[in-house]
Amino acid sequence: MRSTQKITRVQLKTDQKDESFLLGIVTAEPDYKLSLSLNKILKISLKNVAPVKIPDEKGSCLEFSRFSDVTNSPEITFNLISNRSGNNYLLRKLKNIDYIFQVLDPYNINDTNRFTMSLRDIDSVTAVFNIDLNIIRDKNLQYLIH
Repeated sequence: MRSTQKITRVQLKTDQKDESFLLGIVTAEPDYKLSLSLNKILKISLKNVAPVKIPDEKGSCLEFSRFSDVTNSPEITFNLISNRSGNNYLLRKLKNIDYIFQVLDPYNINDTNRFTMSLRDIDSVTAVFNIDLNIIRDKNLQYLIH
């Protein structure tokens, strides 16, 4: 006779959770010019880093440019990610959005409205949208939120 081993579940409690929010940006500017404008307006230091890579249906790899800043404040991370790579989109449901601005703020210090208003002050930005993570269902969202 086999004896079954008792499985015990352990709940780990953490004092912080990854709070992030996404803003969709519509602009005709290339990513490097937009990153310079964001640096100036938000007083951050976005730098070109490794792109977001995702596999496509054909087996090849799509790359979406990414600019990131972690130096200003170690608890907050900023990412500017392109939503387009050729004719492909990172978030297909948001084809009208050119860039995704991600703010990882585990202590929930910052207000999304402050960022939205600051981004709207940039002359080359046509529109800024709040992207609700609870509504958007896209398989590529996992590459943005870890």
